[in-house]
Amino acid sequence: MLKQVIIIRKDLEMTSGKKCVQACHACIGSYEKTPEAILKSWRGEGQKKVTLEVGSREELIRLKNKAKKSEIPYFLVKDAGLTELEPGTVTALGIGPDKEEKIDKITGNVPLLKD
Repeated sequence: MLKQVIIIRKDLEMTSGKKCVQACHACIGSYEKTPEAILKSWRGEGQKKVTLEVGSREELIRLKNKAKKSEIPYFLVKDAGLTELEPGTVTALGIGPDKEEKIDKITGNVPLLKD
């Protein structure tokens, strides 16, 4: 089974709409870095996605580094600063799609995103 994980920083107190937009950037950015063979399988399986939350920039960077070390596609989102945040603010991370077991080794203890 394949999945994609999207992780949002909770400490920034973004509006719900802003979180949604940042999640979309993370999803698409990571998707674009994924090999076509994996994407084809993932689409055939229903495109499983899970959205998680972390409490700091440092936690997000730590997860990014683990994905990189594990050679899993990832995309770190840095906001353009046009609305709620300063330019360059790190807001979200997309990991995968890739094998669920590989991603769970990195994000298995990260809590689900709540409001």
